[in-house]
Amino acid sequence: MQSSNTRTLGSFVVGESLGSGGMGELFLGHQPALDRLVVLKTLRRDFASNEELVERFQREACLAASVHHQNVVAVYDCFSHRGKQYIALECVDGLDLRSILQRAGRLPARVSALIALECARGIEAIHARGMVHRDIKPANILIGRQGETKIADFGIALDPSASPLTQTGVALGSPPYMSPEQLQGARVDARSDVFAMGAVLYELLTGRPPYNLSGDPDQETLLARMKRESYAPLRRATPESPRYLRGLVRSCLRTNPKRRLGSATELRVRLERRLGRPTTTDAREEIAACLWDLGLFQIRDGETVISRVSRRRSGSSSARIRWIGVGFVVAAVLAVLGTVVVQQRAILRELAATFPQELPAPADVLEAIGSASAQLRSTGENGGEVGETSEDTAPREESPEAPAAADSSLGSAKSPPESAAYPDPETS
Repeated sequence: MQSSNTRTLGSFVVGESLGSGGMGELFLGHQPALDRLVVLKTLRRDFASNEELVERFQREACLAASVHHQNVVAVYDCFSHRGKQYIALECVDGLDLRSILQRAGRLPARVSALIALECARGIEAIHARGMVHRDIKPANILIGRQGETKIADFGIALDPSASPLTQTGVALGSPPYMSPEQLQGARVDARSDVFAMGAVLYELLTGRPPYNLSGDPDQETLLARMKRESYAPLRRATPESPRYLRGLVRSCLRTNPKRRLGSATELRVRLERRLGRPTTTDAREEIAACLWDLGLFQIRDGETVISRVSRRRSGSSSARIRWIGVGFVVAAVLAVLGTVVVQQRAILRELAATFPQELPAPADVLEAIGSASAQLRSTGENGGEVGETSEDTAPREESPEAPAAADSSLGSAKSPPESAAYPDPETS
């Protein structure tokens, strides 16, 4: 039962304030009909009369509502109440990535890569709708208590199918994460979000963005540093980070879009291949285990939380299952090969038994051939055994017995012993 001083907005009950940003205010809300928590977003009172901002606010709701993906914050409703516009958003019970990095400093390389993978999956869905988010940054990446990773805030998202609300030459976004072309107010495409994702991954690994803003007038401007790609290499900032992550960040942060990693899909594929193709469930479990171990989440009164140790183990269970499967396959192949080798060796032993154990030396073979030839010549000269007919007295070309003996010796010489003709299958 609602109290008399409960504030309602349509079908939503308004709760505590969650803070305000550059143009909007956020409130925790509850939808009694579906018994779920929501986040209610509205324009700040001093911007409510700005028609362009009101139009942008409404467009944000439509763009976000058109993307249905587990790594993108869902939109439940968009409505007007007493002349003010509201958006009802999915409530992610957790922290934004900026708060996590402020408390933890930086995250382990594998967890950083898993968060980047989940973001790449969400950005890929946004790009599939033909949109460019244009404001990918830690503050707009939400991490839930169960490890879910979601992209929020479509306030300045670009929809190529709609009329532009921003004039060419006007830069919108958050400078440390904006691509060089976005900083210059040029037309951007999906590769601008890839640049921003590279900056986020760099910050996950080091605790700071690649291009820090500085108030020192003697330092180069942000754009000049970006054009020179002048940032501390990950190899020096985090020597323990994997080489593939260092190369991936470098590919995302290229100044020239043509040399940059081409799409969020390519970013996702590379991360999946290196991480062992974890499912979203696997990624959530590992991310949650890390954040709970770091003490970023606390158990609430009456809350039941699955053991973080079991979560960490289950996060690698699929990998262990895959390796067990590979082990069974290898064992089966080795068993088959062993059977074949045994059979081959048995056959070879049988064949070897049919050959003489000791063969005559080549000199003996040649001597036998010479002896047989001399005997033939002697027989021809002395007439040999004369037959009854004139055909019998004709010169004979060869004796049937002597060549047979010679052929037998030659045949044996052509058949080497087992050790030479049939090497052991295990050593061949």
